[in-house]
Amino acid sequence: MEQNEDVVSEARSEAEGAQDSRSLYEVKMKYLGKAGKVTGLLKRMKEVPAEERPAFGKRINDLRVKLESHFAALEEKMKQKELARKLASERIDVTMPGKRREKGAEHPVTRVKNQLIDIFAGMGFEVFEGTEIESEYYNFTALNTPADHPARDMQDTFYVTDEFLLRTQTSAGQIRMMEKKSPPIKMLCPGRVFRSDDDATHSPMFHQMEGLVVDKGVTLCDLQGMLDEFARAMFSRSSKTRLRPSYFPFTEPSVEVDVSCAACGGKGCSLCKGTGWIEVLGAGMVNRRVLENCGVDPDEYTGFAFGMGIERIAMLKYGINNIKLLTENDVRFLKQFQE
Repeated sequence: MEQNEDVVSEARSEAEGAQDSRSLYEVKMKYLGKAGKVTGLLKRMKEVPAEERPAFGKRINDLRVKLESHFAALEEKMKQKELARKLASERIDVTMPGKRREKGAEHPVTRVKNQLIDIFAGMGFEVFEGTEIESEYYNFTALNTPADHPARDMQDTFYVTDEFLLRTQTSAGQIRMMEKKSPPIKMLCPGRVFRSDDDATHSPMFHQMEGLVVDKGVTLCDLQGMLDEFARAMFSRSSKTRLRPSYFPFTEPSVEVDVSCAACGGKGCSLCKGTGWIEVLGAGMVNRRVLENCGVDPDEYTGFAFGMGIERIAMLKYGINNIKLLTENDVRFLKQFQE
């Protein structure tokens, strides 16, 4: 019986010394668990004379009840103590000045891309995003680019293998669309493209957006009318466009498209180099061979295509004079585009 009292005294002493709920639980299991010391006392019942066993068993059960009650009181006390400690650590001094949360902004390239998609989606265009690694067939051959064209050279194109390359233009997406879908077609293909070129106005990686319309009776007048609407929506309501003859393998006739300078209203300034016009994109009527390559009858359907550099549009729209500013991630530069 003296051992029983020693167990109670020892259990209480260890429980009082527990620093948290976890250590208190471990002490409780040490004495009241299945392998605990109190349970061990019951296992010694066979050592007690038969006539004394009922009293011994009652004494052990009383001891268990006493310890359980003691541990329950300590657990409640420990919970209150830990709650107070937690609340103290999480207390906020409302008189302290608040932390300023910097407001983010869309990158100018992302902003212009989204604006372009909104403009052309409003004219019925659907968006198609092709793959950045293309085969030479889709990037060049299907677009009527001759085998000896300089654009195919290693110094202009990043080749992955002899057959596959990092696309130099998103026009490859137009071929894939015409192969999958019969006219009428109105589609945009935005995405990253790659060329071996690097200076103040060119980057090895940049973003393009190609557009394609194929239907019966499509003409160059339709192209200019659509581009006029694009220029008014992107730059200013007074913007105009003009078409200048040019050459691209995949369009015939081909044109360079200029937009009247929004900075000077077409009067001439340093931005437009005194001409009143700024070149923004290339376009033209889809070459018959390109339509034939995609299984479209050029005698029944005609179409126009256009392609623009998104960085170039962003530079013109926001007066950015170096394309590298768009990829340096300088926070001072990006903060200027917060609304």
